[in-house]
Amino acid sequence: MATGLLLGGLGGCSGTGGDGSAEATRSGSPPSPAPTSTGTTGAAPSASATTLGFTPDPGRLPKSRAEGLRLARTVAATPADWGPGFVRRSPYESDPGSWPVLDSDCVWEREPLPATALASLTRNSELPAEGGKGPIRVTAVVTVHRTVDDADWEMAGTLEEALRCPDQQLRRGERITGLLSQGAAYGLLANFTSEDSLTEGGKYYSDVLGGPHYYYWVQSRLGQVTVAVVGRGAKGRSQDDVDSALRQGAGQMLSRVETELEAPQ
Repeated sequence: MATGLLLGGLGGCSGTGGDGSAEATRSGSPPSPAPTSTGTTGAAPSASATTLGFTPDPGRLPKSRAEGLRLARTVAATPADWGPGFVRRSPYESDPGSWPVLDSDCVWEREPLPATALASLTRNSELPAEGGKGPIRVTAVVTVHRTVDDADWEMAGTLEEALRCPDQQLRRGERITGLLSQGAAYGLLANFTSEDSLTEGGKYYSDVLGGPHYYYWVQSRLGQVTVAVVGRGAKGRSQDDVDSALRQGAGQMLSRVETELEAPQ
């Protein structure tokens, strides 16, 4: 990746967890697309699908909220997906009928799921503190949209948020600063596993863990599904420690999306 993670061809995003923490989805009505330094706000589905080799089976695409939630629960990373030693962090799962919204004061809040989405599920895990090292906290978010266009709108709107709010309040006592975002369609910036990807990096501060610590978020789109991973470092944890977990979590989720939606070979 441009700063380390995209070398694995992965992509992702940040938002708010079940208690208001940062995770990885975006809000409400379709926003106006914003250009990025790479000139992408979401690749044309037909062209990128052909290049990527991801061709969903229309009969396997979720069409109801129940089907969307089943897919989200199947895809969302569990502790074992991040690497050895990771455990559930409380709250483990968010309400799939809500998703995070960045308000006008740059504070993350949860709001009811819009009509354009079928489900949005967040799972929180961590590698506990040990041996003088703080915890690595990670979040996985899966949002199942009604259409590919709806998923594209989410990706486009996300790019605008770091420009509008380079400093953001996560949950109480946690914040991120100096955020920089970048988008990459398939084939750009080593993105070879999704039709569109976004990355966001900055500094993480916690009333409990101090700071600044490493913060990174990656969001990817395959068809009507977006998956995102968020990593937050701590004392004694290197950038590579966090990136390794994010690569594993994102890779597992993208693979599951393909397995669930592609036509059987």
